[in-house]
Amino acid sequence: MKSLYEELGGTYTLGDDGMLYPDLAIGDKDSRPIGKWGRMHMKYLEAEHPGLYERLILKGTLNRHLADANERAIRMLERLIEQMAAQEGITESLKEAHPLEWIGRMNSIRSRAEEFILHDIILTL
Repeated sequence: MKSLYEELGGTYTLGDDGMLYPDLAIGDKDSRPIGKWGRMHMKYLEAEHPGLYERLILKGTLNRHLADANERAIRMLERLIEQMAAQEGITESLKEAHPLEWIGRMNSIRSRAEEFILHDIILTL
């Protein structure tokens, strides 16, 4: 007689000790990296929205959610840096003529863009 688990398509693996163990897997097969922004978003969810965080874990969609947030943040960061550099007149000729000034100004832009992303994507639902 089959168990309900077997009737629903479940399988077992024979362990070294002779016991049968159910083959269990979390539903999320998303293997994309969650990255810096995804980890920050995970900490935010865990601290500020524990119910949602646990639901995402139980549904098996946490990694997908975090990878999506990370990808959105990276795309926005690239776009913001490009736009802000153009607005502030930071060009390749400045990079060639005054590399230290270019580095300082680009670091400033990157910091401002990251702060915007932190509040716009990471610390939101």
